Amino acid sequence: MPSKRFLIIIPAILALSGCQNNGADLQSNVYTAGQVNTAQGAKVINILAVQPAKVEVDNTQGKQATELLGGLAGAVTGGVVGHSVSKNSNGTAVGAVGGGLVGAAAGSLAPGKVLVDGVSITYEYQRNTLNSVQVGQLCQFQPGKAIVISTGPTSTRIQPNATCPEPKS
Repeated sequence: MPSKRFLIIIPAILALSGCQNNGADLQSNVYTAGQVNTAQGAKVINILAVQPAKVEVDNTQGKQATELLGGLAGAVTGGVVGHSVSKNSNGTAVGAVGGGLVGAAAGSLAPGKVLVDGVSITYEYQRNTLNSVQVGQLCQFQPGKAIVISTGPTSTRIQPNATCPEPKS
C-alpha cells in the first residue's frame, strides 16, 4: 500500500501546475520589446465610466503544462504503487504507465481558455463616446483625463490614471 505522502503528491502537483494565464501580458501598460523606444500615437481622452468586465484569454500553455506535470506525477506515483503491490519491475512499469496515462488525462481537464478580470472603459474623444475593454483592475482607472496610446488603426491602450492601494501585509 502506498504511503499517504504519495497520495497527496498528485493533487498538490496538479494544483500547483494549473499555470493559468492571468492575462497580465495583455494589460495596457505592458509593452513588447519591439514597442520600446518607438514613437506611438497618443491622445488625451476623458474617461466617463469604468465598469468591471471579464476577458477571455488563451490558456493553451497552462493546459499543456498541467498535462505534462500530471503525467509525470501520475507515472511516479503509479510506479511507486505498482512496485509496492507487486514487488517487481513489471508491476513498477505497469503502474508507471497507467499512472502516467491517468495523470495526463486528469491534466487535460485544465481549461483551454480562462476568464480574467478586466475593465470596460467608456470615454469621450473629440465629441465621440467610445468604449474599450482591457485586462486590468477597476482601481487602475477613474473618471477624468487619461492617455490612450494607439499601436494600430483600431487599437486602444488606455493607460491607468489611478493607482490601486497597496495590499496590507
